[in-house]
Parts: sequence; C-alpha cells; structure tokens
Amino acid sequence: MKLTRPLIILDLETTGTWIEKDRIIEIGMIRCLSDGRTESFVRRANPGIPIPAGVTRLTGISDGDVKSAPPFKEMVPEVLGFIGDADFGGFNVERFDLPILEREVFDAGLRLEWRHRTVYDAQKIYHIHEKRDLKAAYKFYCQKELSNAHSALADSEATLEILSAQIAKYGKGNEYVESLIDFDYEPFTDFFDADRKFRWWNGELYPVFGKYGRKLTVEEITRKDRSYIEYLMTTDFDEKTKEMLRRCLAGKFPIRLTRP
Repeated sequence: MKLTRPLIILDLETTGTWIEKDRIIEIGMIRCLSDGRTESFVRRANPGIPIPAGVTRLTGISDGDVKSAPPFKEMVPEVLGFIGDADFGGFNVERFDLPILEREVFDAGLRLEWRHRTVYDAQKIYHIHEKRDLKAAYKFYCQKELSNAHSALADSEATLEILSAQIAKYGKGNEYVESLIDFDYEPFTDFFDADRKFRWWNGELYPVFGKYGRKLTVEEITRKDRSYIEYLMTTDFDEKTKEMLRRCLAGKFPIRLTRP
C-alpha cells in the first residue's frame, strides 16, 4: 500500500457500544508512513466502571486485567502525539471508534478534529462493493441466483432455503431451527424497550431522547422533575414502558443488577 500521507489504523475495545457513555479499555494503533515503515501503539485503560461479562467474553479483557492500568484520560496526550496529523483507517471507525475516541479525548480537556481528515473505513468500502442483501445471501448460502427478487413469495421461499442452509452450516449437527437461536446481537439487550427509547448503562436506566436524554437516569429525572415523568405518561409509549414510569412515580425505580 503506497501512501502520500501518514495513516493511523485504529481499533478500540470498549465497555459497550454507547458512544456517549461507554469507556475505552484498550486502544491499538498502527502508524503507517510513506516510506513503508510502521509503528505500533497499544495500551489498556481502566474504565472506572465494571466491564460487562459479554465484553469480557468477546475481548478476553476482565476487570482484573485493567485494575492497575491508568484511566484513559491520563494517556490522551501520548495517544494524540502518536496520531499526529495522520489520516485514519479502520473497520467501522467512522461510526464508532473515532466518535468514542473523540469523546474520551474531549473528556480529558483536549480535542481530536478527525472530521477534517481523510477516513478510510474498510467496513463502508466492503458493504458498498459486497452487497449484504437477500440476493447476495441466496447466492452465498444456496449457490443460486434470485431472479425474481422483491416478489413476496419468492423472497420467502429464498429465505427458507437460506435458513435451512444456515442450519446445515452453523448448527453443529443439530437440524432443528432452534440451533440458530444463539446468533443474536448482544448490543440490543442494552435497550429496555422495543422502540429503543430507554437504555441501560452501568446498571442504570437512561432515556435517549428529549431534554434529559443521555444525561440523567429515570430516577434522577423523577426526583428532579416529576412533572416530566407525568408528561411522558400521556404519550404513546408501550404498556411496559408506562408501567416502568408508573413505578418511578411510586418511588420504585428500575435497577439492573447484572448486564450480560
């Protein structure tokens, strides 16, 4: 790969996927130079909050592994020094790694102006050139062309074939459709409701909308501005959410004792 400018390849491991609140537990960077040389940078950070079990399963990093590590804000000057004026590359960096790094840098009292630089996001390029729609899945799993896509019955028939092929490929000898039940996306479990208006973080429930969104927990809002919770009760939230709000007004606040 030939370069005209330095390029930083970036990846972060974090306590979760909420950009406004989750914390970096590991940063890895490769600085690529125009003369072909590369330099590596890797550090672990103590997030100051528990690392969820699901993150430990995914990354192999536990609370004990970062217990003696410094908080990320202490290494921010070193991180920015390594980055310098380089452009950025990575996988899904534009939507996740760079925004959360920007927030962590800002929390340390400094700035990272990454939007003024060129970003080469391998995920974006991958999805543009290698489609991930039903037609592509049918070709990948069934080795067939879907000639009449967007016909409701034809799409259903193709999906049935795809699920059957996925059972054969991933079911580990189990021919039942239940063998696919474990293939789910863990981040969805962070949301309290189907509409994704309330989100768990570090055992507390936050709204992600409105004037208190991402700032105060529902308990803090109830204690500070009870009328706001009463107003939410008049909106079109589902019954599960309204029951949660009623319990808050009665002083029974939602507590998430564990997180997957």
